[in-house]
Amino acid sequence: MSRPVRVRFAPSPTGPLHMGGIRTALFNYLFAKQNRGSFVLRIEDTDQNRYVANAEAYITDSLNWSGIPYDEGPGLEKGFGPYRQSERKHIYKVYADRLVEEGKAYYAFDTAEKLEFHRKDHQEKGKTFIYNWHNREKLVNSLSLSEDVVNKRLADGEKYVIRFKTPTNLKLELQDLIRGQIIIDTNTLDDKILFKSDGMPTYHLANVVDDHLMEISHVIRGEEWLPSLALHVLLYKAFNWQTPEFAHLPLILKPTGKGKLSKRDGDKLGFPVFPLAYTNEETGEISRGYREDGYFPEAFVNMLAFLGWNPGTEQEIFSLKELIKAFDIEKVGKSGSKFDVEKTKWFQHQYLVNTDSTALAVAFLPELENHLGENHEFDQDYVARVIELLKERATFVRDFWELGDYFFKAPENYDAKASKKGWKDDTDSLMEDLINILREVKDFSSRNIEDQVKNWITSNEIGFGKVMQPFRLSLVGALKGPHIFDICELIGKEETISRIQKAIDKLPMK
Repeated sequence: MSRPVRVRFAPSPTGPLHMGGIRTALFNYLFAKQNRGSFVLRIEDTDQNRYVANAEAYITDSLNWSGIPYDEGPGLEKGFGPYRQSERKHIYKVYADRLVEEGKAYYAFDTAEKLEFHRKDHQEKGKTFIYNWHNREKLVNSLSLSEDVVNKRLADGEKYVIRFKTPTNLKLELQDLIRGQIIIDTNTLDDKILFKSDGMPTYHLANVVDDHLMEISHVIRGEEWLPSLALHVLLYKAFNWQTPEFAHLPLILKPTGKGKLSKRDGDKLGFPVFPLAYTNEETGEISRGYREDGYFPEAFVNMLAFLGWNPGTEQEIFSLKELIKAFDIEKVGKSGSKFDVEKTKWFQHQYLVNTDSTALAVAFLPELENHLGENHEFDQDYVARVIELLKERATFVRDFWELGDYFFKAPENYDAKASKKGWKDDTDSLMEDLINILREVKDFSSRNIEDQVKNWITSNEIGFGKVMQPFRLSLVGALKGPHIFDICELIGKEETISRIQKAIDKLPMK
């Protein structure tokens, strides 16, 4: 009988969480939920030199904003904690010592200077120095030293590391849910350090021990960990533990398709690579975030899902529930996925268009207050009606002001090119006649206004352009915007006539 599905997202709190990290979390979350399993957050903070104080809070905030909160982790104990590796460091030494006692690992006393000497010596001879089966008994470790010497060195407090004794002459057959079978010759592997001289485990030991103790069934992580897969499987075998299933996700590539997407790419091309804005407490540098740039979390997550995964259908817009149902780890690609900022904006636009206009109005009101002050006269219902007319042209909520500021204030200036082209010698007279027509309209609804104005134009055999262009210019200040009669209905009869009169007084521009 298969064991319950338990997956983990295990970031290091060394700075802001890259969107690639959030995608890893997302795929773990989708897999867990699809299989009625648990999504565990574990903070891998063994590298204390790179630890950043506010990074853990950033990680949890990012997961929560993205709508993929963890089921179990810091603050949500479920019997497998603690969930910070720094709080578990007493555990790892026991397992490292066990491997040494069983002859599967060994103490190494080589100094950094001596190892550097060997590297340079090999380099000069056109070789690569690898600490493994072919030279380990010639170096300074418990394999080459007598037991008495080793015990004395340990008793004297001499610094050491614990290295894994990689088995020799094995063809290791590994399985990856995405990449299929992988065969590794163990003679090509080095004896990795499992326990450092500072008393902390390396990632290799800590993550294997933690995954075992936390009963992780599937390890879904980035492809940068593929080179470590053989070591991790060998460690499971060395401990005689059940090995989880592995899946290594493809890289997220630069927009050019060449190389891994980085913060520098975002800075250069003007898009964020982090879910939330991040301030470096040491330098004061602020990195942009998708939330602060105005993206909906649902659009962000939908975009991320398609970076490496494809449902095999034409459907591109998925709710989180739909993603959970459709997700298949075996449909994740092996090759890197190119990031496309325009496609990201496309996702955002689709979500904005399909969001209720009242909800968008609530989100836009603070922006409106920034431009007009808190005591503006426009209520939520009016703003929602404006947004309903504008949202097909918008990508972000903030776009509504640029697209439709004329719904909230009369234009102060008029587009010079449009004025020159559209305001002729007889335009003043035509606009005066238009004002008279509008004054007589009782039902000032879009359809009724349109019928009255078009009947007047047609019955007087006036060219539509001669009226409609200066009419729009009067209301908007430019030749842009939605259906002009919808604008009239929203701003009302009095404001419509006032704006036309104002244009007559100011145009043509001299």
